[in-house]
Amino acid sequence: MTAMHDLPVNSPPAAARRHPLAWVPTLYLAQGLPFYAVALVAGQMFKSMGVPNDQIARWTGAIGLAWAFKALWSPFLELAPSKRLAVVGFQLLGGAALGLVALALQLPGWFALCIALLALVALASSSHDIVADGIYIANLNEREQAAYAGYQGAFFNAAKFLSLGGLLLLAGYLEQHVGTEFAWTTVFALLGGLLALLGLYHLRALPSGPQDKPAGGKARDVAATLVDVIRSFFAKPGIWVAILFIILFRAGEGQIQSIGPLFLRDARALGGLGLSTAEVGFAYGTVGTAAFLAGSVAGGYFTAWLGLRRAMLWLILAVNLPNAVFWYLSEAQPDSLALITGALGVEMFGYGFGFVGVILFIMQVVASGRYQTAHYALGTGFMQLGFVLSKVVSGDIQQALGYRGFFLWVLAAALPVLVLSRVMKLEPGSADAAGHTPRADTSDL
Repeated sequence: MTAMHDLPVNSPPAAARRHPLAWVPTLYLAQGLPFYAVALVAGQMFKSMGVPNDQIARWTGAIGLAWAFKALWSPFLELAPSKRLAVVGFQLLGGAALGLVALALQLPGWFALCIALLALVALASSSHDIVADGIYIANLNEREQAAYAGYQGAFFNAAKFLSLGGLLLLAGYLEQHVGTEFAWTTVFALLGGLLALLGLYHLRALPSGPQDKPAGGKARDVAATLVDVIRSFFAKPGIWVAILFIILFRAGEGQIQSIGPLFLRDARALGGLGLSTAEVGFAYGTVGTAAFLAGSVAGGYFTAWLGLRRAMLWLILAVNLPNAVFWYLSEAQPDSLALITGALGVEMFGYGFGFVGVILFIMQVVASGRYQTAHYALGTGFMQLGFVLSKVVSGDIQQALGYRGFFLWVLAAALPVLVLSRVMKLEPGSADAAGHTPRADTSDL
């Protein structure tokens, strides 16, 4: 393990280096598919099968805790002899578990079985994310990380729109023609198959580099490293303000992602828009998809051009202000699908543009120092914790306030992170708590 500290991880051998566009988009598509299968697709399935909003938000949110606590086992993944093969293995396992969800829908006690299998998907996917992010950090320098963060965010979240777009359109069509159960069996079988195919592609597409060196050390040594990783993380100057910022950054987004699609489908008598499964899929799969991808790429280049510190306020505004679209839709309740789709496009562009901010803040500010990859995993774990906490309570808040009051609450939830953005002291490239000059390090995967 210690021998890897001296490797120049941001400069892999020229012969081994692959162009980032050959693997960054597909790697983060594979990272996003299982995440959104748990966070969003499962919710739409449960909605179609009559599960209440609060139960949907609570269970899918609880399963998401796997992403929040993934950093606790991140150093043990260093024992894997090949990080590339570890990524592939987790993708294949996640694909198999998603396929088993399709089978579980045919069995008695389907709800409990689906929750258990989705929990397995979450564990495999969260473990995959640790190693995948390590490969990203190890093979790209700081400027490349900023430039390709747009693609990273775009294709991670493109999985959302592939799921809530194309697959939801398919589910809506099949619900009308062959029934709800078979429709969602088909959707989860396709999700599992796609993730497995991506795993096979990555056998050759992922770069060869220092993260593929043979593992050394023992579990006892890794456990000692984990203690040092956690200690050094919490010893960083200003870390508690940074953690609070990370948790609150997605407070509005987590609630919107949970309740927004359910609002679109709920009956108008209940305050929703009464859209069908297929209509929700159309809205997210057309303008919503294009707007989000454009926003993500633009946000990456915008931040690379302006610098993270100067761009942060604009990124926070971009990810939160467009949530007003949902308040407008709940107030006006328009009948036009074109108008609804266009409004969602505005919200999705802002979300894509601003999401880059929290990713680069964790990567370049919080994770700087000796244990860059493990500290990045800890930072994204806190990000997911904030997402999960907001998601778990979102159903209860929505039922207490109604849709109009809920969407106003979501806008108010953006105020704390705006305040924090003005008082944070950490800067990109700052020294870690021990005074070391930051450098990338793959030994802490």
